[in-house]
Amino acid sequence: MLREIYIKNLAVIKEAVIPLAENLNIFTGETGAGKSILINGINAVLGQRVTKDIVRTGCDRAVITALFTDLTADISLRLDELGISHENDEITLTREISRDGRSVARINQRTASATLLKEIGGLLINIHGQHDNQILLDSECHMNILDDFGTDFNILESYRHAFRELQQTAKKLNEIKKSEHTRMERRQYLNGIIEDIGELELDENEDDIIEKEYETAKNAEKAIIAIKNAIECISGEGNSADMVATAENEILRYTAMNDSLNAISERLSAVEIELSDISTELENSADKIELDGQRLEYLGKRLNSINKLKRKYALDCSGLVRLYNDACTEIINLESSSSEIQELTEKKENLLHIVTERARELFECREKAGRIFAERVTAELEFLNMPDVVISVSLEMGKLTMNGMDSVEFLISANKGEIPKPISKIASGGELSRIMLALKSIIAEKDSIPTMIFDEIDTGVSGRTAQKIGIKLKEISRHHQVICVTHLSQIAVMADNHLMIEKKTVGERTETSVTQLDGDGRVAEIARIMGGENPSVLMLDTAREELEKYRTE
Repeated sequence: MLREIYIKNLAVIKEAVIPLAENLNIFTGETGAGKSILINGINAVLGQRVTKDIVRTGCDRAVITALFTDLTADISLRLDELGISHENDEITLTREISRDGRSVARINQRTASATLLKEIGGLLINIHGQHDNQILLDSECHMNILDDFGTDFNILESYRHAFRELQQTAKKLNEIKKSEHTRMERRQYLNGIIEDIGELELDENEDDIIEKEYETAKNAEKAIIAIKNAIECISGEGNSADMVATAENEILRYTAMNDSLNAISERLSAVEIELSDISTELENSADKIELDGQRLEYLGKRLNSINKLKRKYALDCSGLVRLYNDACTEIINLESSSSEIQELTEKKENLLHIVTERARELFECREKAGRIFAERVTAELEFLNMPDVVISVSLEMGKLTMNGMDSVEFLISANKGEIPKPISKIASGGELSRIMLALKSIIAEKDSIPTMIFDEIDTGVSGRTAQKIGIKLKEISRHHQVICVTHLSQIAVMADNHLMIEKKTVGERTETSVTQLDGDGRVAEIARIMGGENPSVLMLDTAREELEKYRTE
């Protein structure tokens, strides 16, 4: 619970140490005395947003420190998870706000983030202010209130788990379907690659190997043609050998006449023999050269096909092989996505059935909780001077959401004979305060937050109704520490710890002080609330009687 608040330089509060009791703590004071500043200070120490305007004029910084004791097991466990020490089941939260707007948060004097301060503060204190009544006007908040009251959270979490899985499956399925057109185009492209390259059954660097073999075969063909041409020249029709023989015969007739012609004749004879030998050797060489015309044709066609693909894809042969292998791998994955669509579709349909069944179970659970909730709230409101009130919970089935397939709205009839209508259409300010108090009262039994703060829960009420609100706050304080800011004596007399917020002028400055009242101080403050400043003796006696009355109850 919140044991003590220390405030320094917070607006008009120069310095204050505020002790708090474990049951019902009541703050009173004149309008404008600084009660809202106190609530702002508590909000600040709980990690809420603050502005530099909250710092007292002329001061460098404002400091608010809250001491919490008797921590619950749930809070201690969470502190352990966060690595925050809590010796003797105590913890301090501190917020410093500088004049330039910067702020520093501390837990047990160790610097912490405002977010962490907010998380820890949310476990320790629940603050209800006038603006919280607006929650009742927003039907979207009604489901949370009903769930907090009586919905089986195991059913709710089971539903949400299935719903989240359904969402994820549907999202994945939609993503795959949206990209199906792109995948079809990709498949066509990949099939083209596989068809182009796969038909050739390429090996890495095959183009270099074939090109070398092709060039060798091509050169062999050219060599054979050249040899045949040479043989034709030597021994073919009109060949060189015959011409040499003819020349030799012509000269032989005149060798006897001329020795020089005899020498030439001999040389021509030698040439004839040499040409015959050359022709024979050329024929032998041609026979030794291997030439496979079909192989040459095959190599030429294959090399041409490979070069076309190289130009088409701007890759060498090794690159074409990698492209083919990658295309084969990718198209397998793309084909598997089609089967994945089928699998996801079936999974989505199955999950939709499961989610729908769990949503119906959740709806039935809320229906049951709604009936009990309406009975309990109606009873509380009857006690709070709304005897003819009728509260009902309207549940309607709709589309599936994270919270189920139903919508929840609280309906109220404040006057006998009137049909219950949405709270937002008929409830007054005073009725909203009492309805919210009734809700807090029935939920408080299950709420694990140790401290509840009510800021002006008495708005729009007076007389017997105010007295009933005080009694109800007293009841709640049996299970939780309650801190309440009020203007009404009927509520103030219920306090176990009564603190007065008072504004006064000290020198040239305004200061607000917080005083823990003793017996006489309480009598004087209750009398002031009842009758104004300078209460009469009768008013003081009345105040004393009221305090005595509730002290003994």
